[in-house]
Amino acid sequence: MLLVLVAGFVFAEAYAISGFRGLTTGGVMPMLAAGVMLLSSLLVLADTLRKPRNGSGIQALIAYLLPLRVVLFAGLVAVYAALIPGLGFLAASGAFLFVAIWGLWRRGPVLAAALSALSILAIYLLFRVVFQVVLPLGSLWQMGKLWS
Repeated sequence: MLLVLVAGFVFAEAYAISGFRGLTTGGVMPMLAAGVMLLSSLLVLADTLRKPRNGSGIQALIAYLLPLRVVLFAGLVAVYAALIPGLGFLAASGAFLFVAIWGLWRRGPVLAAALSALSILAIYLLFRVVFQVVLPLGSLWQMGKLWS
């Protein structure tokens, strides 16, 4: 229910930007995103209300909100964030994608490595080449420059 309320508030704020005067006004994209968020939250609420309750109490709530897979993935995200300053964005992102794809999809390390490499290549081409964004290199690679 809280998600529906937040999504409704976000939609109202997006509408306040410029209303809906045309498809090229400044509030169209925020309203579209907020509308998708509101619709999704309503669907989740309806699905949640239809399901029977499995238990009550704090243990049932913790088991529902924090399944092992979610906790492990949150830890993986924390490790990824900690690795970016040392390894740099591309290397840390590649390692993160590899472990995430391999662990969550469970299709084997070769396919996970191939998808990770393709994703990193696409990210590099889009951000570094097309948009010319300087991606963080990482302190390990910068130390190598000092030694050579």
